[in-house]
Amino acid sequence: MARMANPAYSTWSTTTGASALATAKRARGLRACRRFSDGQGKKTVARCGARFGLRCPAYSSRVSTVVGTSSSLACAASFSRKPFARSVARVSDRQQEGLCVVGLRQAARGGCVKASGKKKDDDNPYSDTVLLPQTDFSMRANAKAREPELQAWWRENQVYEELLRQNRSAGGDNFTLHDGPPYANGTLHLGHAMNKVLKDIIVKHRLLKGKSAAFVPGWDCHGLPIELKVLQSLKSKERKGLTPMSMRGKARDFALKTIGEQAEQFKRYGVWGDYEKRYQTLDPEYEAKQLEVFGRMFMEGHIYRGLKPVNWSPSSRTALAEAELEYPPGHKSRSIYVAMPLAETKAEALEGLEASLAIWTTTPWTIPANLAVAVNSEIEYAVCKMEGGGSSHLIVASDLVESLSEKIGRALSIVAKLKGSELEGCTYKHPLYERTSPVVIGGDYITTESGTGLVHTAPGHGQDDFQVGQKYGLPILSPVDNAGRLTSEAGEEFEGLNVLGDANEAIIAALEREGALLLEELYEHKYPYDWRTKKPTIFRATEQWFASVDGFKKDALDAIDSVEWIPKAGVKRIRAMTSDRSDWCISRQRKWGVPIPVFYKKDSGEAIVTEETLKHVIDLVREKGSDAWFELPVEDLLPESLKAEASNLTKGEDTMDVWFDSGSSWAGVVSAREELNYPADLYLEGSDQHRGWFQSSLLTSVAVNGCAPYKTVLTHGFVLDEKGAKMSKSLGNIIDPKNIIEGGNNQKKDPAYGADTLRLWVSSVDYSSDVLIGPSILKQTSEIYRKLRGTIRFVLGNLHDFNPESDAVSYDSLPLFDKYILHQLVTVQEEVDSNFESFQFSKVFQTIQRFNVVDLSQFYLDVVKDRLYIRGSDSFERKSCQTVLKHMLDTLLPMIAPILPHLAEDAWQNLPFQTSSKSVFLHGLAEAKSEWKMSGADLQELEILRSVRSEVNRVAEIARKDKLIGSSLEAKVVIRTDSQELHTILSKYSESANGVDELRYLFICSQVDLKEGPAGEGVTEIPEVGTFRATIERAGGLRCARCWNYSDTVGTFGDHKELCDRCHPVVQGKKAVANVAA
Repeated sequence: MARMANPAYSTWSTTTGASALATAKRARGLRACRRFSDGQGKKTVARCGARFGLRCPAYSSRVSTVVGTSSSLACAASFSRKPFARSVARVSDRQQEGLCVVGLRQAARGGCVKASGKKKDDDNPYSDTVLLPQTDFSMRANAKAREPELQAWWRENQVYEELLRQNRSAGGDNFTLHDGPPYANGTLHLGHAMNKVLKDIIVKHRLLKGKSAAFVPGWDCHGLPIELKVLQSLKSKERKGLTPMSMRGKARDFALKTIGEQAEQFKRYGVWGDYEKRYQTLDPEYEAKQLEVFGRMFMEGHIYRGLKPVNWSPSSRTALAEAELEYPPGHKSRSIYVAMPLAETKAEALEGLEASLAIWTTTPWTIPANLAVAVNSEIEYAVCKMEGGGSSHLIVASDLVESLSEKIGRALSIVAKLKGSELEGCTYKHPLYERTSPVVIGGDYITTESGTGLVHTAPGHGQDDFQVGQKYGLPILSPVDNAGRLTSEAGEEFEGLNVLGDANEAIIAALEREGALLLEELYEHKYPYDWRTKKPTIFRATEQWFASVDGFKKDALDAIDSVEWIPKAGVKRIRAMTSDRSDWCISRQRKWGVPIPVFYKKDSGEAIVTEETLKHVIDLVREKGSDAWFELPVEDLLPESLKAEASNLTKGEDTMDVWFDSGSSWAGVVSAREELNYPADLYLEGSDQHRGWFQSSLLTSVAVNGCAPYKTVLTHGFVLDEKGAKMSKSLGNIIDPKNIIEGGNNQKKDPAYGADTLRLWVSSVDYSSDVLIGPSILKQTSEIYRKLRGTIRFVLGNLHDFNPESDAVSYDSLPLFDKYILHQLVTVQEEVDSNFESFQFSKVFQTIQRFNVVDLSQFYLDVVKDRLYIRGSDSFERKSCQTVLKHMLDTLLPMIAPILPHLAEDAWQNLPFQTSSKSVFLHGLAEAKSEWKMSGADLQELEILRSVRSEVNRVAEIARKDKLIGSSLEAKVVIRTDSQELHTILSKYSESANGVDELRYLFICSQVDLKEGPAGEGVTEIPEVGTFRATIERAGGLRCARCWNYSDTVGTFGDHKELCDRCHPVVQGKKAVANVAA
């Protein structure tokens, strides 16, 4: 429990869910107040002593504030949005005692009331001489209403635009964080929110540092997901009558509508950017730039058309890139072991034997496309006589004989062994067709980890199979259509069967009928699914357009090494993905996309692409958009020199992979805009983009310009629930960022925390890995926000009568306690800036949080309340403290602005003095003043004093519990030490010329007694200084009716016998400014 320094503090507990009961004893003729709260928002009664004649008719947490925690000091004066008078409640929360003097029913409306029937002269005559905080800055953020007001104010005053102009005119360097475009097909989730907030924190910090940090938000607009959304919105009749152009029109409308909605959501997060100049991959200029990238790659020989197996989605009826696949756990395939009887053999070990090659596959439907069996030349194979198999033998890898024997339930006796290289050139009979095929040598993909060590090879249905087939000149057989049905090439028995369904059943049955099936079993493994339809995909050879990555792979790997990857593990990940990847299939069989600008000869199918045709199409697209390709006849799409051949040409129907769309953004946006840097200074996305946007952007940029499109790549993890589980509808654990900001249907359960609390959470987590969020985490985060807001409110309230032009005290004249907190401030400022620069926002959060709680609430703001409330309004003690508080705001508000822009701006708009900057952002980051850094003896002494203070707080708390004292002001602190060094340091602060740097104010007690000699038992050690023991005694003298300090001087002044020597001159001379109720 924290303590109060003097009676001019009012604490109003906001404890939730339990009754709050505060009872105080009578002391020296003053009756204390009693407060009762049932925690349900019901009426609370507070009564005050007759001496002050003030009453608290109600209690309300709406106007409460708590500054600080723990045993040091927590409670600042409660003050409402409007200045209020006579708020001289004196409450020590160590004993919950004091005078509750604010009528809170009226305080909630912005004012206070005096007890009725009492004249001012009958009240405590000193209440109006206590200087309490006054500010319009509300303790309640009311974020649901206030944040949109601030955002509207930013827009009306063009703060973002003005800041950019200001920085540019001052010669600020460009800083470009290039926005990876979210997909325009639905509402935003917490992953989007975290991503955009991280970007905004970085951009705002760079803007505050004077950089020209323009942020251009972007959207990915083409592709199948949007087509599916359109189809889902149509009735079946409408779908049948859908033409390519009507599909494109509906898809465009859907994308633009979604972009508008998402943009408003991003703005509500407080994210700044050039929304009016945003980039959209459907914009004609962007599409033209994308086609220029394609054209450059084509002319450089990096684009080609070929018949190759690609990932094919039967459910979407299109080819897919690797980045469009996902691998859900738990997939089970029907795997089979099949005997392929040898036809001819050249191996001596096989002469005169009836033998079969034992192959294993998890795709029975590819058996009709089998054209070879591949072996590893280095693996040893065994020829095994099979029990119950007559004279038949099986050939299997020696290491797998035992496991195969167990699986098929037959003993296998090895009769001979041979190397894989000896099997090359043998031929075998296909078990279902009248054809023979060769045994070939495969690559390292053939192992003895599973299966049989012999690989069924279908060049039309696998990458490795295709490569081996090319080597041996095998045909590419792919008897599967776009819908995933077997064609007539598979034979009449299987034609029309679905390869992912009944085709497997029929083929397995046929193999069993022919005596070729050794075993069928379910096999669980990773298997690719279409990330959009969530259905299995297949490998299928089709005519597609490819980017030949091998042609520039070395340059791409070199470019990767030139980039800074954060975290560092990112470089290994993208390097492995890039070095292992095959050629990039960039064509898609969809309508909603950027067309691949290729013409084909009708008679031969030859593709026609020239520099001239490319330029003409690009110019048309720049003018009319990519719809021109689908709308205009071939003749209009051809340049003048080829128009005569229009009748023999047809235009291609393929569109580009959407990763080519977004992967060209460095050309469509970054290098195209003068205010942006190319390469961009930073790309920031989720870690899944190593295989997506990071890689597609890298490949296109390296292919065209020979360099990476970014200098630094920063990745973040995924958002999980509080238990570390992935969010999903089935688990019911999805948290909508909109509900965090605006509140849910049940505002008690899901309160409206506002965007700043969401942003504070983003800054608090280590985003380099997966992060957690949930109700309890949000509640903790909001409490941290509330404490910081309370601190800012306290500082603002105590500057209501401060004029920086005339009242500021020079640094050299400041008391040592003030210089010490400025030292702490500039240290924090340097740490925060360094962590902002290195993108370690959780360290920024921790540093600011520690400074607010430990250095401000528990220390400095605890100590200075006496100076602020009790000293004269024009006194040095008060003005010096106000000077420091003003420095605090100048530094702290811009410092927190990147993370908490609404809080910082709201506070700035409530500054009680004139400032040259209308916005905290236009003010910029305060310059770290090196002269404020302390060193040497002064710093060491103050650190020692803080250690002593911690021990004093501890023993004072014990004394309070033992009822030796109530308020800490009833205490005299006795410190005994046999350390000459420590005694000298403490003696130095027994009294001070400035009335500030004294132990009694540091300890918030009435008196301090230093004694030399053995400390006895229960000592506290300060390393390298010595030991001491702190004890508590009752303070001597009488209590001052104004400041509640005990002093021998109380009673010595004839005109004001209830006052001490500190308060008498304030009251006798120029009274402190009274707080008059509104």
